[in-house]
Amino acid sequence: MCEYCGCQTLPAIATLTAEHDAVVNLIGDVRAAHSTGDVPRMAATARRIAAVLAPHTEVEEGGLFPALAQEFPDQIAALEAEHRRIEAVLHQAAAGTPTDPSWPEQLLEALAMLRDHILKEQDGVFPAALISLDAEQWEAVDAVRAGVGTALSPTGRPR
Repeated sequence: MCEYCGCQTLPAIATLTAEHDAVVNLIGDVRAAHSTGDVPRMAATARRIAAVLAPHTEVEEGGLFPALAQEFPDQIAALEAEHRRIEAVLHQAAAGTPTDPSWPEQLLEALAMLRDHILKEQDGVFPAALISLDAEQWEAVDAVRAGVGTALSPTGRPR
């Protein structure tokens, strides 16, 4: 992923980026499962993606996005709306394999949106945050992270 602006030197952004990397790898797993028609595996991987995204989204929406919302209200609102759409499709697999025959395609569409969403954050939000946030705002982001943790192991893989 992105390394051009130096924002990943901040622990808050480094963890968000590591979560993005884990999700991108899991998206590959979903695509592989889809190519073999393995819908139960797609659902299991969707649950793993949701587990990584749950604390990730809390950090963004509870710490990072509020700090940027005044300067970039439309962009932040669009990113939050994408969070809701992606979560809705992932949630369909929360209790097991969805029986809706259209769900695998819905998942692939949601994950394509998620991949684009990640690029928007990596190439736009994170560099903007590096420039815009002050020490107090970074402390607020760190406080949210301290409260929610991460679904990644110390090696950066989903637990």
